[in-house]
Amino acid sequence: MIRILLVDDHTVVRKGLKLAFGLENDFEIVGEAENGRQAIDAVAELRPDVVVMDLLMPVMNGVEATREIRRLHPEVEVVALTSVLEDRMVVDVIEAGAAGYMLKESRPDDLFEAVRAASRGEVRLDPRAQQRLVREVRAPQLREPLTEREIEVLAHVAKGRTNKGIAQHLDVTEATVKSHVSNLLAKLGLKSRTQAALYAMREGLVGRDE
Repeated sequence: MIRILLVDDHTVVRKGLKLAFGLENDFEIVGEAENGRQAIDAVAELRPDVVVMDLLMPVMNGVEATREIRRLHPEVEVVALTSVLEDRMVVDVIEAGAAGYMLKESRPDDLFEAVRAASRGEVRLDPRAQQRLVREVRAPQLREPLTEREIEVLAHVAKGRTNKGIAQHLDVTEATVKSHVSNLLAKLGLKSRTQAALYAMREGLVGRDE
């Protein structure tokens, strides 16, 4: 079961999401919160696998809450769910560490898949958000060049593959892939796989292994 925390300042939205997720047999709603501060406290208490996070909320917004949750609990993934498609908002929440960005007008199945992907450490973005991110993401200053293997791993990360999936494809251990991912993030000065995936898309690395 994927343990989910729902965060939205509108009760009717939370109830609707709870009903929708309840129709799937692999989700468990472990709690709700109506602002970012409550979300941080709830994550500490409930330890969900994925937080479905609204962005525009009182007390503390979703971007700030995402940044703090990822700092305190890096094992907990965040999927932003919002009605806002604004370049700065999209970039900010991804830079804060969110693993996904979905719009409230998205199909339920797309949201479910984004949550499942986040629980596996994969990236899922609404296509419209992805277009904006690829355009807006800042090219990092390389602290040192990536090795050929790190570039290869990065291309797989951009396709949303897990460490396990990359390891199987490259015929190496999962621990080796994890080490490569950590190294390439450090060299790129990035905080998350999502940011690395966007960088790879911008640099045209997707498709290298096809």
